[in-house]
Amino acid sequence: MNETANAAAGARHVVIVGAGPAAHRLADSLHARDTERRLRVTVVGEERWAPYDRVALSTRLADGTADLTLPDTPWDDGHVRLLTGERVAEVSRATRTAITASGLELRWDDLVLATGSSAPVPAIPGGDHARVYRTIDDVDALVAETRSLAGRLGRAPRVVVAGGGLLGLEAAGGLAKLGADAAIVHSGRWLMSAQLDEGAGRALGRIIAAQGIDLHLGVRPAKVLTGSGGVVGVELTDDRRVDADLVVFAIGITPRDELARAMGLELGPRGGVAIDTSCAASVPGVWAIGEVASFEGRCTGLVAPANAMAEVVADRLLGGAAEFTTVDDATKLKLAGVDVASFGDALARTEQALEIVYADPARGMYQKLVMTDDAKTLLGGVFVGDASPYASLRPLLGTELSGEPAAYLSASGMEAPAGDELPASALVCACNNVAAGTIRDAVNGPHGGHEAGCAELGPLKACTRAGTQCGSCVPLVKKLLEAELKKSGQAISRALCEHFPISRQELFESIRVLELTSFEEIVARLGTGRGCDVCKPVVASVLAAQHGSYILDDGRGGLQDTNDRAMANMQKDGTYSVVPRIPAGEITPQKLAVIAQVATDFGLYTKITGGQRIDLFGARLDQLPAIWRRLVDAGFESGQAYGKALRNVKSCVGSTWCRYGVQDSVAMAIRLELRYRGLRSPHKLKFGVSGCARECAEARGKDVGVIATDQGWNLYVGGNGGFQPSHAQLLASDLDDETLLRYIDRYIMYYVRTADRLQRTARWIEDLEGGLDHVRDVVVNDSLGLADELEALMTRHVDTYEDEWAATLADPDRLRRFRSFVNAPEAAAQTLARVEERGQYRPATPEELARGEAVLVSGPTIPIRTAGA
Repeated sequence: MNETANAAAGARHVVIVGAGPAAHRLADSLHARDTERRLRVTVVGEERWAPYDRVALSTRLADGTADLTLPDTPWDDGHVRLLTGERVAEVSRATRTAITASGLELRWDDLVLATGSSAPVPAIPGGDHARVYRTIDDVDALVAETRSLAGRLGRAPRVVVAGGGLLGLEAAGGLAKLGADAAIVHSGRWLMSAQLDEGAGRALGRIIAAQGIDLHLGVRPAKVLTGSGGVVGVELTDDRRVDADLVVFAIGITPRDELARAMGLELGPRGGVAIDTSCAASVPGVWAIGEVASFEGRCTGLVAPANAMAEVVADRLLGGAAEFTTVDDATKLKLAGVDVASFGDALARTEQALEIVYADPARGMYQKLVMTDDAKTLLGGVFVGDASPYASLRPLLGTELSGEPAAYLSASGMEAPAGDELPASALVCACNNVAAGTIRDAVNGPHGGHEAGCAELGPLKACTRAGTQCGSCVPLVKKLLEAELKKSGQAISRALCEHFPISRQELFESIRVLELTSFEEIVARLGTGRGCDVCKPVVASVLAAQHGSYILDDGRGGLQDTNDRAMANMQKDGTYSVVPRIPAGEITPQKLAVIAQVATDFGLYTKITGGQRIDLFGARLDQLPAIWRRLVDAGFESGQAYGKALRNVKSCVGSTWCRYGVQDSVAMAIRLELRYRGLRSPHKLKFGVSGCARECAEARGKDVGVIATDQGWNLYVGGNGGFQPSHAQLLASDLDDETLLRYIDRYIMYYVRTADRLQRTARWIEDLEGGLDHVRDVVVNDSLGLADELEALMTRHVDTYEDEWAATLADPDRLRRFRSFVNAPEAAAQTLARVEERGQYRPATPEELARGEAVLVSGPTIPIRTAGA
């Protein structure tokens, strides 16, 4: 079967063999750079998955559901295409063809080998019964087998992980979180012996051992022992036996160079495709990138070098002269919950290198800087337990520090000097090869469509790609942003607005502590002037969150924006939309009939929303009470689509109907929606509850996502859609119902108290010092001692909740807000120009009005009544 080209005549065909992160980066770079479409690109991957983030495999191991797919993928746009589940079995240099195992023949002008590596298992007796930790399928199999063993044995399965490097620690930590009794066997005398010195490795070992993971160091597995039921243990090279129900090997990588060998390419001394500084192999037209590429005799499994190689090849394929000159093996990871980082000459191999070390075994902390013998020039560093200095120090590699080296280590307690300006060439984001100068240029603009520059962290990351992969450089990116804004005369102010010199968080706490209840009191004590459109809604939201009283009483109505004042969303023609709450999307036929009749009687346009609700468009202000009277009488409440509050909780049908459901997602979603409805927050909130790992409710795209497991619920936080979409991140696993509610209470209230104005949860977590780890410490570990207080605040909200529209209808004074004219309360405010489309009426455009195609309607004016009338 021959592959045919649909691309423009003359387009060179680039075939990329392998569909890992390096291949993804190359395809993405070619798609962005090749604006003239001189190339067409085919990526061939033998896994069934689209390219995914292998660095994040531990998150998949922790919950079995994490979506690791790499973003911004240009597949199947006519320029770049992806073939999954296709293994290239043969490559011919003579005919320039690549033939897959299924018989697909791909003719190439340039061939890029990005075949990655495999996880080796040594040739020892019983080794065929061991598992590996390398791919999504490997991880999914480990999750399934661990859970199966736990069910069959009736106890925690015993797992031995061979390998104490990056992958081994990830595997052991993830399996321990799944409930396994984990142990590590490592040939080195300390953990991560290839990256860390003895002091750091032993500090890491103490922390790992304190988590209940047994360590067997300086030995290797000699035999995997089996019995009638499968694996029963491991025999070590010192003749000791370790009992085990499952054995996992994570002892490094072996480059997948079998195609290169068959083609007769030059190989590295330890395998892999030998490449030069252009990433070219020994045969013209053939290139290699990522883990299969051997540069200066060495293959590496790190993200940054693979991305750098991909960028070099992209440049070369388009006629450039970029070069790959060095392997950046700096790394910062959280392994089994422990911060670990190293960069530069971490093992102090440089002649006469000076080591500055701070070690605190009791706190599980080890920090070291490697300097030249005059203690001036930074050569490298190692951090265990507290890696906070890493982000600022790694870009200074090879430069002279302006102060005493010890001052740069947080463990020393000394104040670090502030005079180290990063040179423009200093690498800030190693994953995406972004230098300090690039970030400064983006801030000062124009860049990426921002005429005045990227003055906020989110747009800056989008423009430069800095901080969008592993995220370890985000604190430094933010620091550079603020420094540039300060240089240009833009003060880094935390003021809410001109009337309040404090931030929203400080305002929230001040109002709480001082027990202030009105805007007049608040501005008199904490601000100046009469307020504005920025601070007034914020104050109204804070008061509502703290006191739970009716949002328009006691002068608070004048603080609200148009939507909150009308308790409905204003549309482009001045009418309003009505969104009744439909918890979890579950609704009876009788209630559906009420909505249908209301829409018919008032001539409203109806639309099912993405949040499993029904939106009714086209209501005049004076009609809102009459509409809501019908809805409230039928048992509906306000869906608060107009407020910065909980919008909806999306749910699949879960175990109620679905044959795959493992928990009752509908019942949980209804419980969540009824618990958190009405709570005012810095921005809108959306929840999702999925009844199984298939994730039909798209919970990981929500501020709070709940996904069912066999043992309970996994809790995800910080997911957002919209302009800057973000996947939610796992906060805690296998929670029972009550623990889940407690954690959500704490999380939401902590967000309400500390987020900035109009800040979504994703950006809030991103801006917090410590990010998700800090949130987990507060919510799960109660590191700030706030758990009881946060839960009490949420309990007060739940106990005092009152539906805003029901409260409005019960009070004649509140109803007066909805008169179009004070002196003619029954008069309609306006006639509405409408055009029929698909069986409903929508607002007419100016062109349709000019052509006389619109009809003018005013709609019925139906008398309303208050409760008891």
